[in-house]
Amino acid sequence: MSLKWDWKVVKDADEAVKDLFDGATIAMGGFGLCGIPENSVLAIRKKGTQGLTIYSNNAGVDGFGIGILLETKQVKKMVSSYVGENKLFEQQLLSGELEVELIPQGTLAERMRAGGAGIPAFFTAAGAGTLVSEGKEIREFNGRNYVLEKGIVSDFAIVKAWKGDTMGNLVFRKTARNFNPLAAMAGKITIAEVEELVPVGAIEPDQVHLPGIYVKRIFLGKNYEKRIEKRTISKGSA
Repeated sequence: MSLKWDWKVVKDADEAVKDLFDGATIAMGGFGLCGIPENSVLAIRKKGTQGLTIYSNNAGVDGFGIGILLETKQVKKMVSSYVGENKLFEQQLLSGELEVELIPQGTLAERMRAGGAGIPAFFTAAGAGTLVSEGKEIREFNGRNYVLEKGIVSDFAIVKAWKGDTMGNLVFRKTARNFNPLAAMAGKITIAEVEELVPVGAIEPDQVHLPGIYVKRIFLGKNYEKRIEKRTISKGSA
């Protein structure tokens, strides 16, 4: 008897986000502009879903990535660790249009991982004694203060991988491996877009960065721009 493994495969980004609802929470993969789910972000903008809370390392840039969702004011709250490349983000923050929670980068990564691992909360020294720790439980271990942080479990997780198979096993390429696997773990419904979609068995088990058990839907992406956040060109010696 043969087993059919393509039940997770959907046609495109529009189909993948069809049940995204107003007020949803989303764990979004990507590091800077590297490894961001470009197709899915465009589909969310097209769908027009409002009041979103997005957990992401960054908020994209003006006119690209999450930045295009800020333009349409579909994002109610950003929970991020780095937001310095987006002027519109700054304007919306200062005007009170956008709620923002800034988190140390390692804490955000661990909150996503913990949520996916079924760990409701953990203590970390990052942020102890700063604004980050205000209103949170502080406990001392071995003479050092630690902050209680809650694991993130989001309604959706939207990630981008270099390669995936029809069972949802994913392989990420280089810097795109930052945050994408962790975001994928945090979502109740995880959507993965990939540059290459292959049959089950085409990826060696030892090459899998994220097992398909975390992935609910997968589709083959297209037309990736893969922008460079800050292009730097070395100057030749005289």
